[in-house]
Amino acid sequence: MVLLDKKDYYKLIEPLKLVTINNLFARAVVEQKAPGKIFVANIHNPETFYVLHSYGMSLLFGKWDNYGFNQQFKEYALNNNQIRNKYEWMQVFPDEWNIILSKLLGNSLVKQADNIVETGVVELNTTVNFKFSQEKFITKMKKEDKNIEIIKTDENIFLNMPGTVVPKYYWYNEKDFIKNGVVFSLLYKKQLAATAFSSWIFDNKLEIGIETVEEFRGKGLVEMVCEAIIEYCISNK
Repeated sequence: MVLLDKKDYYKLIEPLKLVTINNLFARAVVEQKAPGKIFVANIHNPETFYVLHSYGMSLLFGKWDNYGFNQQFKEYALNNNQIRNKYEWMQVFPDEWNIILSKLLGNSLVKQADNIVETGVVELNTTVNFKFSQEKFITKMKKEDKNIEIIKTDENIFLNMPGTVVPKYYWYNEKDFIKNGVVFSLLYKKQLAATAFSSWIFDNKLEIGIETVEEFRGKGLVEMVCEAIIEYCISNK
């Protein structure tokens, strides 16, 4: 695994187009619209790629039978050299990678329900995708509640929104986000309670990130702020 220089990120543009699963976070890194790293097997003729967004999402794709890369990736994934200090959430493409990783990782590849340790394993999880139906979309925002106010997020909220899935971890800075992103926040009794924002925007695609401040969870507030960003998308498609 070799760390690719940013000036060579363009080499992933065409290979990434062949990836049919969610790849917007990887595209954001490749097009340098979000911070991250890219590892390849060969910097001169890259065919195997590991794209890592700074938040921790990653995409392993391309040529799957590169023995040297695969052995190095095993060490990296299991963090045997202790070079990583946080979790990474990986997707792979194409499906052949699932077979390779199963053989490569062996007993270190465990199901989430069976995992009793935090290090030295790769945990299997499932990502569920949903298809939006505009015909079935029914807004509940019109339900009056004088305690609730939905506003466009400003720079101050960008910098101070607590939580883990918040805009400041997905964009370079607040000015870049305010200029190029889409985001709404919900105030409950004048206090910041929830936010829904564009993690990335490309072409006609937008990925939504959501977060609710811990003390306001369980009230259905994030659903309301999500409806605001969905209505924005419908109005501006």
